[in-house]
Amino acid sequence: MPVPPPPTPRPAPVRVTFRQDVPKPMLVPAKGEAFDFCLYVAYLWTASNMPFEELQMRAEGLLPWARSIVRERVIDLAREYEPHRAHDLERALNNVLMHQRWPQDGGSLPQFGVRLRVSPEERVRERLRPYWEERIRLECDHELQKIRARQADELTRRWGAVLRDLEDDPVTAHAAALAGQQFAEIFRRYVEERRGSVPDLVRLLREAVKGHNDLALGPSEYTQAWDVALRTYERQHGLSEQVT
Repeated sequence: MPVPPPPTPRPAPVRVTFRQDVPKPMLVPAKGEAFDFCLYVAYLWTASNMPFEELQMRAEGLLPWARSIVRERVIDLAREYEPHRAHDLERALNNVLMHQRWPQDGGSLPQFGVRLRVSPEERVRERLRPYWEERIRLECDHELQKIRARQADELTRRWGAVLRDLEDDPVTAHAAALAGQQFAEIFRRYVEERRGSVPDLVRLLREAVKGHNDLALGPSEYTQAWDVALRTYERQHGLSEQVT
């Protein structure tokens, strides 16, 4: 007895999509109902085994029905947000609606989902403009001050290293003059100020060494170490004869 051929598998349904952007905003009241939010809605239509032209035509006919569903879903949530919180409302609405489809049971009708963009109305935008202008100015000034502070810190570190190197160089005066008379004068004052602060420290070192001798401690290692430090410091700053 002949075996009947296996049934031919049915082709998988072909999904067709159409995005319908509506340029005219949907107005919904904000908190207090003195101002409105402007909702720009994009409808995402899908259907199975339907020509694209037919889906587009049916979407145009179903648009008033789709708008009424969206308005019903968003109006209560919009009333919870202040008129200038459009971005917060946009995020909340998309989080609620992004996974929903209508009609929920599918059937012969195309299904649609939505994506929303929310803007404050023009009266609110006018009131927000001075706030944002001032905020932009303050943030720019703050950033400029940070740049100046970083540059000043870097410049201070570099010149500090240059001054320390020049102070230890035996040809200090000539090296400083190479950078110009203004720098040479500034460097001269810098060296004099540093040298002027040294004698007090040298006196303390000498008193520490003499104090140990007055107490008859003898030439201890401690006293010898301080004495060596004192003499080295004096030689470095040319103070062997200056401080008494």
